[in-house]
Amino acid sequence: MDKLAFIFPGQGSQYVGMGSDFYENFAESKKVFDEANEVLNMDLKSICFNGSEEDLKRTENTQPAILATSIAILKAIQCRGIDCEYTAGLSLGEYSSLVTSGSMEFRDALKVVKERGKFMQEAVPLGVGGMAAILGLNREKIPSILQKTKEYGLVEVANYNSPEQIVLSGELKGLQIACEEAIKLGAKKAVPLSVSAPFHSSLLVSAGEKLKNELSKVDIKDAQKKFISNVDAKLLSSKDEIKPKLINQVSNSVLWQQSVECMINEGVDTFIEIGPGKSLSGFVKRIGKAVGKEVKALSVNDVVSFEETINYIKGGKEDESK
Repeated sequence: MDKLAFIFPGQGSQYVGMGSDFYENFAESKKVFDEANEVLNMDLKSICFNGSEEDLKRTENTQPAILATSIAILKAIQCRGIDCEYTAGLSLGEYSSLVTSGSMEFRDALKVVKERGKFMQEAVPLGVGGMAAILGLNREKIPSILQKTKEYGLVEVANYNSPEQIVLSGELKGLQIACEEAIKLGAKKAVPLSVSAPFHSSLLVSAGEKLKNELSKVDIKDAQKKFISNVDAKLLSSKDEIKPKLINQVSNSVLWQQSVECMINEGVDTFIEIGPGKSLSGFVKRIGKAVGKEVKALSVNDVVSFEETINYIKGGKEDESK
């Protein structure tokens, strides 16, 4: 193992119960959730551990909930003496990545993502917009799909996740037509996502403007680890570059596949996904295969996967995710 990257999931990865076993088993993780409750003046850990799916799905709750869960798991990993050289996060996960890099304090990131969630939801009312994952479709067919949707509503590419998956974002009627058209053109699946707004589309430009004001209140430092931005899939370190990228990220496509390719080209051969779900580790494996590079991709979302990953990194047990 030469180079290690920590990667962090975004919205849509949330599930009720996430982080609860870390809260119960690690003092460092408990401290993270308790601090989140105090900073936000709300019972965020109850929403994470035993709230309703509807409450957890609301963007203004989801974003700090995933951030807190990811950082709680991160602290447990770091307390075992494991840290990364590279870091990136998908969409919301970029804030967990910035905390990891030392560019943002956890307390500040919590406040920002709480407001970011509100701004995103306010930009487009509930029930108007959404997102959908398109699986197994040749990307050359995407422009014709977007052309077909124009008379039904705005639809744009939100995420380039892997060679086999892109995510579309926009108005619900347009998305429905886009999904139907994708299946006609040979997509294996077209799956609506569990989100409450059309993230990473031009419908969210107003949210970016509001976020700009919120970020002006936060002390962002130069990154102390090699941090890769969603917006252009390039290494960033300067605090002067990071803030504008966070603003643009809200309404621009997430270049996740390209970000992973950037890290692979830098020599990263082991990726640990930290936070709820395990989608990113799946993407990494497919991206590595597509570029002909052997990479390890592990996910840590509960105490069992935590112990397996720690043992693997320290050489004690074979990786079961191969």
